[in-house]
Amino acid sequence: MAQGVGGKARIGQLYPSGGLCDHEMQRMAPEGVHFVTTRMPFRKAGLEDDAALASNVEFHASLLADARVELIAFNCTAASLVCGPNAINRRIEAATGIRSVTTIEAVLDALKAARMRRFALLTPYLPEVVAAEVRFLQECGLEVTATAGLPCADPVEQGSIAPARWRELAGAIPMQGSDGLLISCAGIQIADVLDDIESDLGRPVIASNQALLWTCLRLLDLPDRPSGFGALLGGSFDSS
Repeated sequence: MAQGVGGKARIGQLYPSGGLCDHEMQRMAPEGVHFVTTRMPFRKAGLEDDAALASNVEFHASLLADARVELIAFNCTAASLVCGPNAINRRIEAATGIRSVTTIEAVLDALKAARMRRFALLTPYLPEVVAAEVRFLQECGLEVTATAGLPCADPVEQGSIAPARWRELAGAIPMQGSDGLLISCAGIQIADVLDDIESDLGRPVIASNQALLWTCLRLLDLPDRPSGFGALLGGSFDSS
């Protein structure tokens, strides 16, 4: 795990309060890139809860501004697509004067870079959240070829699933006709099996935290590309 107090960059992370995997960003980050986290109330994992996550985002973002971060990352995939990335960014930037980015924006940029227009989707979401994400992706001109996952009622349940279980689920999802696999959710343990899943499938794998870190590094013009966390973060698609 990268340590330090941001010799290269200090990034603020807005993260759901019940989530257990905020450490994944720091786990994958290059040395000298430091994540400072503030939590937003989030105890259940339905669509209504996603919609409410950003209700007081100005206050929570202002706490990160106290740490003089250079960028603020709103890190919840489902909430950022439900609330709208542009609306979230406008509110954060108006409150703090600091540039911000959301997880769903990072995911879309990563899918484009990896040339994944048709892909399978793996999540820990409830069916209503999966349906909302599929609709959102379709509206962006993308095609979800198959869905699978473990529906979880709350973020603690999401974060308690072992990485090996996600690898097992990824290996069982139908991949015919797909360009790769999207693993959606910032609240799951996935970083340490991304390379394994890509090797198993023989296709690119995009995951929420991986995509967000990749986007943060690019926004801050940092050349570091950590290895061991999938082709995207390793820089394989940077020229796309």
